Amino acid sequence: MIQKFIHLNLHTEYSIADGIVRIDQLFDKCVKSNIPACALTDQSNLFAVVKFYRQAMDSGVKPIIGVDIWLENDLDQRQPFKLILLAKNYLGYQNILKLISKSYIEGQVADKPIVRRSWLNECASGLIVLSGAKDGDIGSALLANNFARVNTLIKFWQKLFPDNYYLEIRRTGRVKEEEYLALAFDLAVKEHLPLVATNSVCFLEREDFEAHEARVCINSGYVLGDSSRPVLYSQNQYLRSSEEMDELFSDIPESLANSVEIATRCNVELTFGRTLLPIFPTPNKNVTPEEYFIQQSHEGLINRANEIDNQDGYKERLDYEIKVINQMGFASYFLIVADFIGWAKKNGIPVGPGRGSGAGSLVTYVLGITDIDPIKHDLLFERFLNPERVSMPDFDIDFCMDGRDRVINYVMDRYGRDKVAQIITYGTMAARAVVRDVGRVLGFAYGYVDKIAKLIPFALGMTLKQAMEEEELLQQRYNVEDEVKTLIDLAKKLEGIVRNAGKHAGGVVIAPSALTDFMPLYREEDSEGIITQLDKDDVEAVGLVKFDFLGLRTLTIIDWALKAIDQRLISQGKGKLDIASLPLDDLSTYKLLQSGKTAAIFQLESRISRDLIKRFKPDCFSDIVALVAIIRPGVLQSGMLDEIIDRKHGRARITYLHPKLEPILKPTYGVAIYQEQVMQMAQSLAGYSLGGADLLRRAMGKKKPEEMARQRAVFIEGADKSGMDKHLANVIFDFMEKFASYGFNKSHSAAYALIAYQTAWLKAHYPAEFMAAVLSSDMDNTDKVVLMLNECRELNLGIIKPDINSSNYQFTVSKSGNEIIYGLGAIKGVGSVAAELIIADRNLNGGFNNLFDLCKRVDCSKVNKRVLEALISSGALDKIGPSRAQLFASVEEALKLSSQHEKQRFSG
Repeated sequence: MIQKFIHLNLHTEYSIADGIVRIDQLFDKCVKSNIPACALTDQSNLFAVVKFYRQAMDSGVKPIIGVDIWLENDLDQRQPFKLILLAKNYLGYQNILKLISKSYIEGQVADKPIVRRSWLNECASGLIVLSGAKDGDIGSALLANNFARVNTLIKFWQKLFPDNYYLEIRRTGRVKEEEYLALAFDLAVKEHLPLVATNSVCFLEREDFEAHEARVCINSGYVLGDSSRPVLYSQNQYLRSSEEMDELFSDIPESLANSVEIATRCNVELTFGRTLLPIFPTPNKNVTPEEYFIQQSHEGLINRANEIDNQDGYKERLDYEIKVINQMGFASYFLIVADFIGWAKKNGIPVGPGRGSGAGSLVTYVLGITDIDPIKHDLLFERFLNPERVSMPDFDIDFCMDGRDRVINYVMDRYGRDKVAQIITYGTMAARAVVRDVGRVLGFAYGYVDKIAKLIPFALGMTLKQAMEEEELLQQRYNVEDEVKTLIDLAKKLEGIVRNAGKHAGGVVIAPSALTDFMPLYREEDSEGIITQLDKDDVEAVGLVKFDFLGLRTLTIIDWALKAIDQRLISQGKGKLDIASLPLDDLSTYKLLQSGKTAAIFQLESRISRDLIKRFKPDCFSDIVALVAIIRPGVLQSGMLDEIIDRKHGRARITYLHPKLEPILKPTYGVAIYQEQVMQMAQSLAGYSLGGADLLRRAMGKKKPEEMARQRAVFIEGADKSGMDKHLANVIFDFMEKFASYGFNKSHSAAYALIAYQTAWLKAHYPAEFMAAVLSSDMDNTDKVVLMLNECRELNLGIIKPDINSSNYQFTVSKSGNEIIYGLGAIKGVGSVAAELIIADRNLNGGFNNLFDLCKRVDCSKVNKRVLEALISSGALDKIGPSRAQLFASVEEALKLSSQHEKQRFSG
């Protein structure tokens, strides 16, 4: 069948403001309807370009990449014009990337990213332009009967885009469309301009119109039933078939043929699966990153020598890892990570000891990326980088909350701000939220909608379908109440749709050249920060490298506690505390843990954790590593915890299915709880390489029957070669498979166990400084402050109520070292600005004598009546006032006198 029409104007859900086309459903329909090609032209963005392109190719549909832009209105600078750009080739695609990025970074006006006409001069190559129909500059001029303007614009477009400019026409039933079409047709004949028909698609089926309008109202704040709201769309903007479009434009067949011709001319090829690493700038240009990496790694091992008890095997392991990393081409990656972590440490920004599988690498340890010895703790490099399965290394780095942004800024300055950006993330309409949104646009009462929303179970990944199955009352109300049925049915159509764009918590991308060579960039109107338009998965798909800069509150707590401890130690004539070199066998620390007093202890503070720890009674560091690994829902529900505890305390016998398993499973009392143990079992019993064992571990985790059958055969064959009975080999394989589903990454567990130990050590030895830091970290959470104050009392620490003349902004420790002074910042109603003003003046001019003295000396527009009353209620003014009742009674007069004093001061 000859194709008569191709859609060249289509907004997906990523258009945010209007489209509700889901990409997977789009291509399902394309395949069913024999649609051979389709364009993506979301409004002012390419958020979906990678997902769209890949799914199109997988579906056998030709992807056409474009964008619906806002074009500068050079007449009155008010409402910008519409224009569609389609990429003919890769150069055109790159020009779209540049134009869209520039529109967000330089062209935003009234929340619209505007493309300026002058920018088109540099970026015209490789593009086809559709005029924007009645909303374009020529369309607006035609409808205004401004034919002189029309002629000027035609010359502009034909000169800039010869043979690549098309007058766009539509028949979707919207205002002034037919009037524009008649004028456009006459213009096309007169000026020999090609016409092209589009349907301005925003939803897939005609019956999706109401859902689409609800989405528009959610975005714009209107109610569906509001007769005064602007109606910008029609029910005809669905994915019409070629036959429907043929019938609709039977009088202008060339406009349909031109859509097919354009689709034939647009041939962009995107490449995936490659790795585009930035190159690390070595100090000496004659030394390659690979050579410098080898040099730095060997120097790092020498620097770590004091921390290593027995260096046997370290050099061999290091050389092996270096070889693998260089062969994979990742030397620059490791050097970049080591560089910014080194900078953070030199600049007083706390960095975590490690996170994820990266802690299993000796190279990361000697380069200072991690601070946990992988050989000492039996961690595996292949769990991080598998030479038998080439994939990008993935470092998640924990930084102190207060310093993370400084590190990101350093990276931007180091590698170029045009090459570094944070990564976008997309918020979606989750079950509860979409019910609330839809209820609002339907005009239902808030309380009514709130009750329906609260019937949806609060659980990660909860869907409306699942909620109806789990909550009987919700299903009942759906069955008998028409309003509930209307609400839920409409909400289901929008559930999971992309709602907004935001910034990923820690994802940062570093490109080898300008980011706009690979992707478009995005900036919110009121923000200085530039982020990618591709999410983390798509950033990696195009070959760029993601680095995770994560903020960890516990590191901030440790840092604050250490500063207070060092202050005390220095006043006693002692040296500073080195948290990195704490002995891991401290009896006081284990005694604290065994007591279950683990409030504020990293990873071990939940009620479930406390109960488990009291039963488990950890007495060595490997026990803490195990606890971090097993305090997870899957393990807790498996019943294996009781078995581990009974074995640890001698109530159950520790047995091994094979003698070779003893050295592997002994640290965990004969039970496999780490993924690395599964890998070691495969290596020891069946001759797997550790790389091959990692593939087995992955297969067991994914539970694919065909792959598992293949791996079982490989395992049994390997075990047979080592002389093992076939039946026992099957039993051991089943044992491994069972625990692989619960298995945790030991590298991550060991690194986080170190932070857990450090917080427990601080709480055991310096409880006041530690708890003051904990309280300061949660000052804005009154409930948490109350809980932690109770914990302080359990530790026999006194609490000194807030005092305007002795409290700082944060919680601090008294000179005795046994009391915590309440921080002004934790008083509800005071706020950081007022507290800091008070403290700054006190530090400069001495303590306050009374309420009037306080009001005279500080800015009472900031330290206002509300703040003063909060201070009085908390007792912060008890020492400078007669009674709280009298202080309350004096507030108005004190503020009045303060105002008079201020006027006199200004008048001289």
